[in-house]
Amino acid sequence: MREQIVDRPTVESGVKWFVVVNPISGSGKGLDDFPLISKLLRDNNIKCEAVFTEHKCHATELTVSAVNSGYRHIIVVGGDGTLHEVINGLFIQNVVEPHEVTVAVIAVGTGNDWIRMFGIPKRYSEAIRAIKEGYTFLQDVAAVEYEEAKFNQVRYAANVAGLGFDAAVIKRIQSSQSKRKMGASAYLLALVRTFFRYKHTGAKIWIDDRLVYNNLIFSIAIGVGRYNGGGMQQLPNAIVDDGLLDVTLIRPLHWWNIIFRIGRLFNGNIYSIGHVIHAKGEKVRIESSPEMLLEIDGELLGATPVELCNVHRAVRVVVNRSHLRSLAQQSIRS
Repeated sequence: MREQIVDRPTVESGVKWFVVVNPISGSGKGLDDFPLISKLLRDNNIKCEAVFTEHKCHATELTVSAVNSGYRHIIVVGGDGTLHEVINGLFIQNVVEPHEVTVAVIAVGTGNDWIRMFGIPKRYSEAIRAIKEGYTFLQDVAAVEYEEAKFNQVRYAANVAGLGFDAAVIKRIQSSQSKRKMGASAYLLALVRTFFRYKHTGAKIWIDDRLVYNNLIFSIAIGVGRYNGGGMQQLPNAIVDDGLLDVTLIRPLHWWNIIFRIGRLFNGNIYSIGHVIHAKGEKVRIESSPEMLLEIDGELLGATPVELCNVHRAVRVVVNRSHLRSLAQQSIRS
């Protein structure tokens, strides 16, 4: 792979940024903390126009409008779901190629899994410093085709898509008040509660048109990033610009297979659990009976059949300068 590392910033100083703020992200941190974030942006001489989202998918609408109005630099003040909407806005607009717009993230969400890939700090001042320094990276995304209300839909995943148990956990969180009350701990609580009620599903899985699995399945994770679920590494071998999707298949398992190995979900050793299978490919197709729910970047969307394909180096994102060499070394090893 061609090395992406650069010895100079790829964002010129003095550009004007369009800021998409999700006020309810992170149980209201988007709204509560934006005065501080706004001040830090001004203190760092970052010119910007900020707009607050008002409803679901509004960030997508705002992104399309911003690009149509001439903006080529967007800051997301929100979580993984807000970033997901902005990335999809880049693919809906028809003015420029998605990679011609630079996207930065100031994380105020609950899981904040995307920023872990690029070493973006959670501390606002340090995240804004990365924006000011202006180092960027072209990342892959996953184009996801699925069914919703019997209509075919397409979304773009900036991080990870999950089917089966993963999506069932997201559904439980969305149908309860636990996320608002407990923040990041909501995912772990929902995971435990869902585990003992979840039923395995029969699935067929093709990778690059080759049938690789035809049996009962517990969970499927597919994506370009390593982290999901608030820091779990379900795809620890994923390389964000290698042109491939990483796939983790978890076969049916009992609770004791997880309870004594829970640390392996977070430390990158998930594949040492006997019920877990790893694969890679440019294209993945999943069919199941009954249907399996689908979540993309933490957003519950539709169900099987699902088809995913890698869109290589499709989106330009701001990264922490100190993390650039690590990303480039991963690309070279791929």
